[in-house]
Amino acid sequence: MADTARKYRMISSQEQAVVAEIMADFTERTIWRNVFAGQWEEAAQLIWPEQRNTFFYGSWNWPGQKKAFQQVDASGMLALHRFAAIADSLLTPANSKWHNLEASNEYLMKNRRVRMYFDTVTRLLFRYRRNPLANFRGQNNSNFRSLGGFGNACMLIDAFDGRDYHGAKGLRYRAVPLGECFFAENHQGQVDSNIRWFRFTAQQAAQKWGHENLPIQIATALEKGSQQPFNFLHCVKPRRDYDRGRYDAKGLPFSSHYVSIEGGCLMQEEGGYRTFPYAVSRYDQAPREVYGRGPAQMVLPALKTLNAQKSVFLKQAHRAADPVLLIADDGIIDQVNLKPGAQNKGGVNADGRLMIQTLPTGDIQIAKEMMLEEKSIIDDMFLVSLFKVLSEHPNMTATQVIELVNEKGILIAPTLGRQETEYLGPMIEREIDVLNSLSLLPPMPPELREAAGEYQVVYTSPLALAQRAQEAAGFIRTVETAKEVVNITQDPSYLDRFDFDTALPEIAAIQNVPEHWMADDEMVAKRRKARAQSQAQQAQIQAMPAQAAMLKAQAAVAKAQPGLGSQGLGGPQQRMPA
Repeated sequence: MADTARKYRMISSQEQAVVAEIMADFTERTIWRNVFAGQWEEAAQLIWPEQRNTFFYGSWNWPGQKKAFQQVDASGMLALHRFAAIADSLLTPANSKWHNLEASNEYLMKNRRVRMYFDTVTRLLFRYRRNPLANFRGQNNSNFRSLGGFGNACMLIDAFDGRDYHGAKGLRYRAVPLGECFFAENHQGQVDSNIRWFRFTAQQAAQKWGHENLPIQIATALEKGSQQPFNFLHCVKPRRDYDRGRYDAKGLPFSSHYVSIEGGCLMQEEGGYRTFPYAVSRYDQAPREVYGRGPAQMVLPALKTLNAQKSVFLKQAHRAADPVLLIADDGIIDQVNLKPGAQNKGGVNADGRLMIQTLPTGDIQIAKEMMLEEKSIIDDMFLVSLFKVLSEHPNMTATQVIELVNEKGILIAPTLGRQETEYLGPMIEREIDVLNSLSLLPPMPPELREAAGEYQVVYTSPLALAQRAQEAAGFIRTVETAKEVVNITQDPSYLDRFDFDTALPEIAAIQNVPEHWMADDEMVAKRRKARAQSQAQQAQIQAMPAQAAMLKAQAAVAKAQPGLGSQGLGGPQQRMPA
């Protein structure tokens, strides 16, 4: 088998040139990224120890290796978990649709077929995301943790390999560890190139590329059943020789090469993508830097200070719980017995003065206050403090809640809002492309096909709704003001300027009220009609005593003057309404 593999994997000069170019590019990117890798390593020690020793090329960790031995305080790690939960719930909540699709042309959205098409595509996207085989929830949460801890995250979106699942089709997500990613930007600051360094065993390599494509080193390991991991590169970048009219790999905008570092060869023929397969997210960027910086880098001094303060606090607490004893050197007390009920002769002198005293341990309360100060800084940076207000003030009024949501939207939008354009937008574009290549999308209406299928993403996540909360807050404030004017003037006409039928449904949408909890226009019209009929009947019932009195008076007059008849009152007799 080894001889066969060696003969089959003869490397041509063209293949050698491609491999050499990719390796040179990878080497340069590695050198430029090493400074960032040092910062990520330092942050990982304090808030995500499982990521330690994964950021430098060639790093190796034995599975199950203990990594938290340098972590004294876990507040940063807890804040990171909460940051990921906050980002997930604000941007991609699991229990609701956090985006819609619609045509870029507003005129097209007046067409029902176009609206139904985009509604169907949106529902399909969420159905395939929520499929357990896609693994979106877990991978997305890992990316938000990476974003908070290191300022960068990367999601690989690809078609699900259903060979072992009866040919199942769908999406598959992979949160690529930051240590495996080597980015590059285009002239407009978009990440359009990535070299991913990863490891496969020989069995995994054979599953992906086939036995016949393995180089001699990996083929030999496969024959022996070895679990030794081998190094590979996946290089995706814009194609220099892109030709839109071709139907082979050169007709795809992005080239794709898999390189085996041990074998120095390509693992398959050149491939490509119609859309960039990696959705890259960055929290914040410094000028002229490709990689982002996250909350952990911004509060790294506080994290390190808190770790040091916790060490001092533990020493103080240990001394307080198990104090150091000070004993006179007169030799009266040989050894102090600290067991319960023990008797220590010589512990006091004849005058009752203590001969044994404890060493002062310092002010533990000051250490606690110093630690709380650093924790509050960390919570602020990881957005945790913004979400403590509702739990601490459960009796807030509706107006106060709306004002709070408005404030949160203002504070969070500049930071997390970037993820909609840089992370979620490219991810949705890639998902649609993959589903379309699998023939899982419905046929496009002719009107939309004529418009080249142009669409836009409309975000409906809690973060997007919070950004609109100022509209609801302004409306509520204005209504409160009008109510005060009505109370002063006793003139309710000042409320006539408010179109509550338009405002209330939009406020409900901003507050993320489920649509099926709200009555539609037809139901509202029926309820108003029934209410009007009920009020009319009630008015008639209340008017019946007065009408009965009038009839009684008419009957008395007619009896007293029989000659008047029905015209005695100057007209035809009135009847009671039915």
